[in-house]
Amino acid sequence: MIQSVFTIGAILTAVVVVISLFMANASTKESYKRYYPSIYLGIVGILLVLTGSVMERVDIMGAGLGGWGIAAIFASAIGFVVTSVMDAYKNAEPDA
Repeated sequence: MIQSVFTIGAILTAVVVVISLFMANASTKESYKRYYPSIYLGIVGILLVLTGSVMERVDIMGAGLGGWGIAAIFASAIGFVVTSVMDAYKNAEPDA
């Protein structure tokens, strides 16, 4: 089960980072739209963890709902870090 959660987390991380990269290039400096995929995935992860603790055991691709929630929260956190670092480099003022 742990291996499937790590695999799901890695795949979700890659998807969130790619979507955030596209949204960062398409948005302006003042916009926070580039962070929306990570916010959405974090909320979904929290809901999955809460749902997994209340419902009976549900397996999806070898991981329960709690495992999917943990993988989504992990992907969201890594997505936030990568997006914020990329945003910092994109919006840096060049030294005059």
